[in-house]
Amino acid sequence: MWPRLIAKAKQGGLNAIDTYVFWNGHEPIQGQYNFRGRFDLIRFIKLIKQYRMYVILRIGPFIQAEWNFGGFPYWLREVHNITFRTDNQAYKYHMKKFTEMIVKMMKDENLFAPQGGPIIVSQIENEYGMVQAAFRQDGQRYVEWVAKMAVGLKTGVPWIMCKQGMAPDQVISACNGRNCGDTFKGPGKNKPILWTENWTAQYRVFGDPPSQRSAEDLAYSVARFFSKGGTLVNYYMYHGGTNFDRTAADFVTTAYYDEGPLDEYGLPKEPKWGHLKDLHRALSLSRKALLWGAPSNQKLGKHTQAWVFEVPQNNVCAAFLTNNHKRLDKNIKFRGLKYFVPHHSISILPDCKTVVFNTQRVNAQHNARTFHTSKDANEGNTWVMHQEKIPSFRETLIRSRTPLELIDLTKDTTDYAWYITNFCLDDVDLPKRSDIHPVIQISNLGHAMHVFVNGKYIGIGHGNKVEKAFVFQRPVNLRVGRNQIAILCLIVGLPDNGPYLERRMLGLHTLTIQGLNAGTLDLSANTWGHKVGMEGEKNQIYNPQKTNLVEWTRAMKGLQMTWYMRNFDPPHGNDPVVVDMASMGKGWIWINGENIGRYWVSYRSPLGFPTQSYYHIPRSILKPKDNTIVIFEEGGGDPNGIQFNTVSRDNICTVISEFHPAGIRTWTRENNHIRTVVDDLQPNGHIKCSKGKVIKTIVFASFGNPIGACGNFTVGNCHTPEAKAIVEKACVGKEACILPVSYEAYHADPQCKDTERTLAVQAKCSRSMA
Repeated sequence: MWPRLIAKAKQGGLNAIDTYVFWNGHEPIQGQYNFRGRFDLIRFIKLIKQYRMYVILRIGPFIQAEWNFGGFPYWLREVHNITFRTDNQAYKYHMKKFTEMIVKMMKDENLFAPQGGPIIVSQIENEYGMVQAAFRQDGQRYVEWVAKMAVGLKTGVPWIMCKQGMAPDQVISACNGRNCGDTFKGPGKNKPILWTENWTAQYRVFGDPPSQRSAEDLAYSVARFFSKGGTLVNYYMYHGGTNFDRTAADFVTTAYYDEGPLDEYGLPKEPKWGHLKDLHRALSLSRKALLWGAPSNQKLGKHTQAWVFEVPQNNVCAAFLTNNHKRLDKNIKFRGLKYFVPHHSISILPDCKTVVFNTQRVNAQHNARTFHTSKDANEGNTWVMHQEKIPSFRETLIRSRTPLELIDLTKDTTDYAWYITNFCLDDVDLPKRSDIHPVIQISNLGHAMHVFVNGKYIGIGHGNKVEKAFVFQRPVNLRVGRNQIAILCLIVGLPDNGPYLERRMLGLHTLTIQGLNAGTLDLSANTWGHKVGMEGEKNQIYNPQKTNLVEWTRAMKGLQMTWYMRNFDPPHGNDPVVVDMASMGKGWIWINGENIGRYWVSYRSPLGFPTQSYYHIPRSILKPKDNTIVIFEEGGGDPNGIQFNTVSRDNICTVISEFHPAGIRTWTRENNHIRTVVDDLQPNGHIKCSKGKVIKTIVFASFGNPIGACGNFTVGNCHTPEAKAIVEKACVGKEACILPVSYEAYHADPQCKDTERTLAVQAKCSRSMA
């Protein structure tokens, strides 16, 4: 997917790509390195160079990034006497060794800018200012050491530290957040002002509702930052992508930053992508003034001001007219001319005269994402299954008096570990009444667990991103004689933030049986047997070459600890592919042996819906026929409800008002003057299908005061019935069309004359048969 994503980013007006370097991806086992496939860092950087773009290389090697263990490999936790990210000799030795190796790789391939390469900035550490105080003086010594170490590598490009208020002189502190134009105090004298993470929405964890950030607010934040002398803005994320395999941090969803300008599947999310593209064009037209102009600002009234960059002798000037009021639009006067500036917006004037962009006025089309059931992939929907056996205490090889810590037990090789103990009861121990049952109470440090008593499934308990620890409490049926409690403890990604990551603890803590005739029975020190991982994992039965290692039978629903499998043909066409897991509970997905990631649809958000039910299957891992999907379901679901879908953004819309001060124009700069290439003082609505597709139908069209958003429009109390026919005539069968926005064009009802008339159109694209 890299070439298409990079090309789409460049088309959107970006000129640099920012990437982390994933230590646990590149050195998963100490001394054994991986730079293959999607971890081929050099190939990725060279590909960016082919597109004539720059690279910001965030080596870290601590990266946080909602990535498993913040990018640290598990083996680092087991180094003797190590403390991460402080003045600790063991940590500094390994951290320096990895950093030096990455820098040497870049130098050997001539990838730094002084060598003719695309890397213009490198990052060392990441948001250390958030944890430094926890290490006291050792923290200060460490940050000074790490800066000196990095600069000493002599890359020839600047080194930066994000969120490092007291960054050493030899590195540049950068801002992360939503509004760095107003919150960042700057990195210090003679250092550029950098915004390394402009959050385009928010990553989500299981249990979260959707996260949104409007295109208008995002554009405003960028224009604000550059108006106040900013040098670089990096969108976090521009394309969020997918957390394949076990790369997501604790409770983080498999879909990552789906609300970016390019969604999880690489499809432009409009109007965010298009509005930012227009912004980038306006900033590019202003580049001479921004780079060499003398900055000044002028108060134009309450809540309004002008930020100006000017080289008078060369007739170079750019201005940002700002209205900071949250609700009220303003008419202002600047250099003898009148301008209308909507609320909470900035108008960009690349020649200090002509408004070419306003952050609140969106000219870009809108779109809505839709999922389409694939007939090809869902044919012959016949599943088979294989059940994991609940181990007995006798089958466990790892024994201890008390339950062992979960991270040390699994060593980041699996999410799963069984904790098993036996205990005996006499007849006198159990309540005599049949309607009274003892209660099992388990405290767990996180993240989740499934509980079985005497082979019967009791239920699941789990924490959340904020409070990992939890208590599980249920009535249980116990018997005279021997009883077995088997608990499958789960890790849902290792933590990725905060100090002392190496000391974090997870897993079973205490267990008691309450309500016995003799009182409470504490089994916390009853001798426990442990078994790491699932047998199906160890045998790799998710690999099509190894599925025959176990016996498969016809699938049934509602079973715990069960593997499901079926074959399928890929969906027709080129649209992205997803699998809808809404009928399942919690577990894992493999396609042709590739781990797609965790699903957890039984964990509902406050809105009552799963945080994520669609899971991305890259077409690059699909074969022309007979693909294999393997599911491991923990808690019980119905595999017959699993559906393969394709994804598109073929529902496209335009929403534009007749009163639109900036109009719709295309601009260019000639001899320090802004020249209008397409001049249309009347606003127009633009709709355009993606390449190879044409407008098939007009789903909705209204001129008046329609309400709603793309995919959910309805007419208002002022509506022109002829609008749909007029739009159909202009657009159907074409890849793109331009629609006038005027009272006359749609023969609008005279009663609408006193309203700000708006055109809203929703069209459906489909692949051209030509």
